[in-house]
Amino acid sequence: MKIRKHFQRFIYLTLCVVIITIACTRQPQQSNQQVAQKAKQHNAIIFVADGLRPDWVNSTDTPNLNEIRSNGVTFLNSHSLFPTFTTSNASAIATGHFLGDTGDFSNTIKVNNPVKSAKNSLVPYLENNVVLKEVNKQFGANFLNEQSLLFTARKAGFSTAAVGKIGPVLIQDITLQQGEPTIIFDDDTGTKEGVTLNQDVISLLNKNSLPRETPERGENKKSGDYKTPGTTSANVTQQQYFADVTTKVILPLFQQRQKPFVMVYWSRDPDGTQHNHGDSLNKLVPGINGPTSQAARQNVDKNLAQIRGALKELGLEETTNIFITADHGFSTISRESKTSYAATLNYPDVPKGFLPSGFVAIDLAKDLSLSLFDPDKKNAPVDPTKGQNTRNHILGKDPNKPDVIVAANGGSDLVYLPNKALQKDLAQKIVTSLFKQDYVSGVFVNNDLGKIPGTLTLENIGLRGNARTPKPSMLINFRSFDTGCGTPTACGAEVSDTKLQQGQGMHGSFSRADTYNMMGAIGPDFKKGFKDFAPVSNADVPRTIAKVLNLQLKPLGRLTGRVMNEALVGQPDTVGAKSFTMESKPAENGLKTVLKYQTVGKTRYFDVAGFPGRTLGL
Repeated sequence: MKIRKHFQRFIYLTLCVVIITIACTRQPQQSNQQVAQKAKQHNAIIFVADGLRPDWVNSTDTPNLNEIRSNGVTFLNSHSLFPTFTTSNASAIATGHFLGDTGDFSNTIKVNNPVKSAKNSLVPYLENNVVLKEVNKQFGANFLNEQSLLFTARKAGFSTAAVGKIGPVLIQDITLQQGEPTIIFDDDTGTKEGVTLNQDVISLLNKNSLPRETPERGENKKSGDYKTPGTTSANVTQQQYFADVTTKVILPLFQQRQKPFVMVYWSRDPDGTQHNHGDSLNKLVPGINGPTSQAARQNVDKNLAQIRGALKELGLEETTNIFITADHGFSTISRESKTSYAATLNYPDVPKGFLPSGFVAIDLAKDLSLSLFDPDKKNAPVDPTKGQNTRNHILGKDPNKPDVIVAANGGSDLVYLPNKALQKDLAQKIVTSLFKQDYVSGVFVNNDLGKIPGTLTLENIGLRGNARTPKPSMLINFRSFDTGCGTPTACGAEVSDTKLQQGQGMHGSFSRADTYNMMGAIGPDFKKGFKDFAPVSNADVPRTIAKVLNLQLKPLGRLTGRVMNEALVGQPDTVGAKSFTMESKPAENGLKTVLKYQTVGKTRYFDVAGFPGRTLGL
């Protein structure tokens, strides 16, 4: 018995030793597997070339952009979200949601309370960090009401950064909460309005002799006036700083951390240069297709080449996806109308017979017999018969109890009707007034106001969702047309509610010249030499990047983009896309708003909309 017990004990101890030995020998193997898995974790850079039109990407002016499309994925059926404005599409690129969820309906929107940093205006312009932060506080410290890609990546332990144009950069991680902060470089960096830089970043700036304060745009910022041409310079100095910061500070820091990263690089060019250029004062041709805009495109490509070179030098090229997108297309400004009362008046800063800024509000005030006030100047009265005009307007008898608020944005305007007792009556009168004007091409009305002949609804175009910000009562699209260069989407013009001059650049309309944006991708998770004919949009970008990086975006609203599976390695090349046309009932004068769109599953892609014959591409 004793021998048997000793033998059993010996067998038991031997098995224990074997098990412990196996466990100990396997442990290093598991660690090696974990290290290998970590090394395979991919990164992503979303490179936004603000206002870049795909028709002007070529091997001569933009060889790097062209190479990415040729060697990676080129998206031939790409879309900006309407209204085709910067902060609107920045919210989509940040969150993967349509504007009905993010509430970023245009660059200038109505908010709940006067914004102190915007001269106590109710309709602040969002390309301003101080304004954005104040607006954010009004809506639960997250006016977008969605989690952004950068926020999600930070929570998952990624390094994150957003660099470039003020406004859309901060929108990429508007809450700046939880985890290691996103590195922010924009126009305000180094000033009291800028986001504070951490010590690691400051040390690398010093090491590379880079200033802590972003350089000014200089000559590039000069827009001129109706007698003086605007800039003839691209935004070279400022963007070179952002490129240097990216390649000499941020990417080396990310490499040192040995963690995956997500970065959004927002190039102001060609947008800022196309807005302000001086090549075509008061003339539609060449418009935004002159030498200054060409220099801006070349400037973007140079910055991209520097970033790609740094990725290669740092050993990050093989693990980093680069997704190129433009927030919107672009058009040449027209300020002509044969029907507008506002265009018959004289202004000290407007050529005779041209539309002044705020022309929609001036025409509506005339037809509705309402007074005009300037919300950006303490509700001061505005008298257009005395040559006074401004950008945004309040209409009514008492500016503190407005009947109508018009937020001027460019190729389209927003209208708000705060007086609930008069909303439906005013909506019908406003539509009747607008339908007399030759500069209007399509009107979209809040569903709560009922069906108005000649109009479609906000819901039809993805503007009715989970938004926290006030929903517009109405959205007015302006007339657009081809200036005749042979490629309509490269040579579109549009009536614009702006202080810029005819011949300079604008966007915001439902023209295909504005909805058609440049998109391409290259990297370990994207197919090589692939042409994607399926419809895609800016709302698809963060969802696709989240997919390849194994990040879980958690939507609150339902108006989301999709994952571009057809562009990813190992996925089928095609998806089921369908095309549709939607028409309103005609108004009394026969005008009707027509919308063309495509779908992939439940996701919509809006091509073009307006009155037939008044919108380019319709």
